[in-house]
Formats: sequence, structure tokens, C-alpha cells
Amino acid sequence: EVQLVESGGGLVQAGGSLRLSCAASGFTFDDYAIGWFRQAPGKEREGVSCISSSDGSTYYADSVKGRFTISSDNAKNTVYLQMNSLKPEDTAVYYCAVDVIPRALDVGWSRARRYDYWGRGTQVTVSS
Repeated sequence: EVQLVESGGGLVQAGGSLRLSCAASGFTFDDYAIGWFRQAPGKEREGVSCISSSDGSTYYADSVKGRFTISSDNAKNTVYLQMNSLKPEDTAVYYCAVDVIPRALDVGWSRARRYDYWGRGTQVTVSS
């Protein structure tokens, strides 16, 4: 059974940092992508970042470029999202998800529908 478990969320002041973790288990796909998404109350789910397992390519939403960094530790089957210079508008539930057929990531990584399995999310709250 594929499982994704997010952790690392919390309450932080604006300008602060958090590191989210996504621990993956139960799959042995040779090629996949892990994406981070977020959803604020009353808003649609938004793609934040993505990393490809095949070549390590990374992708970011414009709103987080230069502030967030995605990385992976294959030995631990864990993907991280380092979030710096946090803003109140970053407040949301953050989810990680896995795409087991990661084609054309450069143009479609942020589409939630392409992801096959999802974690339950972790709350990030940034106070002003």
C-alpha cells in the first residue's frame, strides 16, 4: 500500500522558516515525481513544487521561487520542502503527492489530477 506522510508543519512568524518532510513507503516505481501542493481555506489546491526521481529536476510555482527549496533523500525515501522567508499568504495545509507516470513534468507538474497518491497534509500557519 502506497503511503505518504507529511510532517514539519506548525506556526511561525513572517520571515521565519519551516522544513516539511514527506515520507514515502509502499511503492517501488522506477520513475516517479513527488509534488508539494497547498490549499488555503476557500481556495483551490495549488502546486508549490515538484521533484523528479529520474534526474532530480525541480519545479516551483512563481509565488515560492527563491524562497522554497525541494530536495530528496532516496536512502530515506523522503522528500523535503525547505521554506524560508515565509509570508502570511503561505498559510495553508500542505500536501505531498506522487505521480507514478511522470511525463512532461515541465509543462504539467502542478496539475493535481496527474498525481496518483496523496498524503493527509500538514498545517502551516504564518503569522504577521
